Amino acid sequence: MTDTGINRSMRLGRRSLLQSLGVAAIGISFGGLAACGKTSSGSNGKIAATGEEPKLNFYNWDTYIGETTLADFKGASGTDVNMTMFASNDELFAKLRAGNPGYDVIVPSNDFVERMAAADMIVALDHAQIPNLKNIDPSFIDVPYDPGRKYSMPYTWLTLGIGYRKSKVKVKPDSWKVLFDSDEYKGRIAVLSEAGDMFRLYGKYLGKSVNALTPDDIKTIAAMMEKQKPFIKAFHEDNGQDLLLKGEVDLVLEYNGDIAQIMAEDDDIDFVLPKEGSQLNSDTLCIPKGAPHPKNAHAFINYLLDAEVDKKITETILYPTPNAAAKALMPDDYKNNPVIFPSKEQLAKCEYAKYRPDIQPLYEEAFTRVRAS
Repeated sequence: MTDTGINRSMRLGRRSLLQSLGVAAIGISFGGLAACGKTSSGSNGKIAATGEEPKLNFYNWDTYIGETTLADFKGASGTDVNMTMFASNDELFAKLRAGNPGYDVIVPSNDFVERMAAADMIVALDHAQIPNLKNIDPSFIDVPYDPGRKYSMPYTWLTLGIGYRKSKVKVKPDSWKVLFDSDEYKGRIAVLSEAGDMFRLYGKYLGKSVNALTPDDIKTIAAMMEKQKPFIKAFHEDNGQDLLLKGEVDLVLEYNGDIAQIMAEDDDIDFVLPKEGSQLNSDTLCIPKGAPHPKNAHAFINYLLDAEVDKKITETILYPTPNAAAKALMPDDYKNNPVIFPSKEQLAKCEYAKYRPDIQPLYEEAFTRVRAS
């Protein structure tokens, strides 16, 4: 990736970004909604344009937002945003399973949109309050996991692959084998901590569809995972790019956008989609059932879908955006980056995961046993 067109200072790793944002200034918290329980300073009983108190609780990936997005939203609307962060869809689901503790907007991935809708955990969106839906590429509107975008708005799309340090590998690691079925880089690899993703990607390595695994396949894969576990340095919590950048590992299973961020900081880092294919994800904006500020939530989602706003977010997180109006504003070194936008041939081998209520508990039970072994 070249540095033309995108300000290098905006290409920060997730934890570096926290420092530049200034935690106190925008209400970022690591401790859940206990830190968000009081009305934010500056509210003082005021009413937002929506008629609700000027406050919003945002549960997001770490830190999956532009440098000034939350402060800019406050400037535009007068609404304070308290953002707390989760590390996996499993964590998000567990947090809301027993009831919404006070979140207004959440960011689940595609299969968890299906899962949460089936469990009556998210509410139908009022599209009349989200006119910026017009900015979204039509291919992201009528999607299998949420036909007609009843429950979710597209935020990003992404794929999983291998980030690696070029000086530490003998050849380009273009197969899942190096992570899943080899001791070649023992003690120097990190993989995901999310059960479903791990089992589905092992399935890809074995030549199966991510949506066609059987209980017998899960047993086979769990045995492979237990065999491979001694060679794994870490099951990372949404910070694989940090481990790679710091030199703690040489290969990591990560999202393309996260690796694109650190490639801008270190020329020795690269990313590859394995030849067996991979899993596609789409992260979305949803309103959980029981949201205390549903009108503010709609206003915030609409704001994030604004072309200029999403452009600033995309400049920071470097994930593929489904926002056609925002993408059109981005420079060529983003639009033509093969890490961010894999080729049609590569994408043809990738699939979106479907929520399978019969299989998901088996993923989680088996992965818990693997992690404890």
